[in-house]
Amino acid sequence: MTREAGRGGGPDERVVLLVAGAADLAVSAVGSALGAVRGLLRRSDAAELAAQAEHELTARGRLVLDRYTGPPPAHLELLARLAVARRAADGA
Repeated sequence: MTREAGRGGGPDERVVLLVAGAADLAVSAVGSALGAVRGLLRRSDAAELAAQAEHELTARGRLVLDRYTGPPPAHLELLARLAVARRAADGA
């Protein structure tokens, strides 16, 4: 038995419908994610792919922490530190 579209219900019924819809969406998303993970595990370059993902997540984490921990250092100061580090590496 189906209900007519647009038919209003009580607030309790609406909450139940919203929760059921959200649960269905979550189950669908988890199923899709598991299918994607299975596909990735079958790849021959899974180790390389995992290393790239780790590198990207680390970079994203660094960006997030930099964004919320305080003002970034001056651009010229960063360039000067990089130049000093390169000179030290070349001289060693």
